[in-house]
Amino acid sequence: QVQLVESGGGLVQAGGSLRLSCAASGRFFSNYAMGWFRQAPGKEREIVAAISWSGGSTNYADSVKGRFTISRDNAKHTATLQMNSLKPGDTAVYYCAASWGRTWPRLAELEYDVWGQGTQVTVSS
Repeated sequence: QVQLVESGGGLVQAGGSLRLSCAASGRFFSNYAMGWFRQAPGKEREIVAAISWSGGSTNYADSVKGRFTISRDNAKHTATLQMNSLKPGDTAVYYCAASWGRTWPRLAELEYDVWGQGTQVTVSS
């Protein structure tokens, strides 16, 4: 099983960009689909983006399509979420998660086995 550590969160003005990184330790990283979720205060956690084990398939929440890009590097055991044109509504704790297996899609929170500790993203208006 992998362990996940996120980095790259912070405070940014609306319209700015942030790049979140997720570093995985452990074995068989390439056997996991990867996802980024977020949870805003008072709201349920929601999926933001997901990427298949190979990186060949991706999926995005409607609210971030065209602004966020998910990617992965299986050789480096990393997953990345590039966030552009950020809005105050993007403010949340962002979590990296791993879902074992090579089937696709993997969009449900319950499908994810391993979670990072979360990183805060705050977008000011």
